[in-house]
Amino acid sequence: MSNTMTVSKARAALPQILQRVLAGEEVTITRHGEPVAVIVRPDTLRARRASERLGDADRVRDLIASGRRATLRSRPTLSEQQAEELLADVHAARSSR
Repeated sequence: MSNTMTVSKARAALPQILQRVLAGEEVTITRHGEPVAVIVRPDTLRARRASERLGDADRVRDLIASGRRATLRSRPTLSEQQAEELLADVHAARSSR
């Protein structure tokens, strides 16, 4: 039995598929040649999800660390003249309504 099968064949072979999955295999179910499902052991799925979440947590940790290292003063700021020009533009737009 291959690791990929159609929905029709999977229906007929469900007990065998479950035995293979219990033995640690993954079985992909296809419809019209396209994968639509993968049957895996629940503990395998939990481990994959946990691994993904740990990767997400690592990325968040790295972003936080990066934010802590960067000072706000290293960012470009508006000069007083630029701020006044922007404010004048806002006032002009509001008064033209």
